Amino acid sequence: MLAGCSRRHRATLFGTDTHPADYPTVQAFRRFGDLIEQRSGGRMVLKLFPGGQLGAERDTLEITVFGGLDFNRVNMSPLNSIEPLTIVPSLPFLFENEAHMRRALDGEPGRRLLASLTPHGLIGLAFYDSGARSFYNRRGPIMRPEDMRGLKVRVPNSDLYVAMIRALGADATPMDIGEVYQGLAQGVVDGAENNWPSYQTGRHYEVAPYYSLTDHVIAPEVLLMSKTSWDDLTPADREIVMESARESVPYMRGLWDARVAEARTALLADGVHENEVDLTAFRERMRPVWGAFVTSEDQRRLVDMILAMGGGDA
Repeated sequence: MLAGCSRRHRATLFGTDTHPADYPTVQAFRRFGDLIEQRSGGRMVLKLFPGGQLGAERDTLEITVFGGLDFNRVNMSPLNSIEPLTIVPSLPFLFENEAHMRRALDGEPGRRLLASLTPHGLIGLAFYDSGARSFYNRRGPIMRPEDMRGLKVRVPNSDLYVAMIRALGADATPMDIGEVYQGLAQGVVDGAENNWPSYQTGRHYEVAPYYSLTDHVIAPEVLLMSKTSWDDLTPADREIVMESARESVPYMRGLWDARVAEARTALLADGVHENEVDLTAFRERMRPVWGAFVTSEDQRRLVDMILAMGGGDA
């Protein structure tokens, strides 16, 4: 659709991100675009469409696979249905903290995950942060799994997330992120789960002011390129794209860490109720979900590799 002519001679490459323009992933995406433009002497220029202008992630991912978009930033959920290995980083309580996640994704586990996308028409360029996801709701503090019984909880369109919520005795409601505010306001759902910046950006705190610190999923997001677009680049331009993507990662992480701290401080000052939870109880209830989704030897090896990289500093 957008990338109809030959990339080898074309100046403009098109990218999409569902987050708003000031979000850390979008700012890092723009930094990536600046780098490829500088290093290519202006032969490659990124035209980025943030804020979901081109549609939901699942829809734009399909367009990217078929070469209608050159670049895309997506979370792991829409990738789960095309590559089983991508389920692993979203397993509940896999990572001890964000430092553990970054260490793993900067190493061999990350390289394996990115490489697994190539047979599906995608080139994995780099991982961005998606933070630690916690539950928030309209009714009151969630202290233990029993407090979730009967709650209607919005989840991404992912079988893994549905299974996690059901393991806690709640009712999972798959819903696009853009529909969550109205869903909460109208009582279609009682709660959802996400990181501090997304909780703030979507204004979900206005209608669901109870934020319970489960940190049950610490999963990355990924910067992708269409393999169709990649194949049309010269080897030198491929190197420019890959190096620029890698260089955008520490920039994104700095933005992300600052944004999390700012969002939390602002939301607590605005009346959000934060509470600690019984993490042991949540781990015990959610850990059995692993067995239903880690079914191949490749997945098990990746899980073991990631677990072995834990135990470092937070």
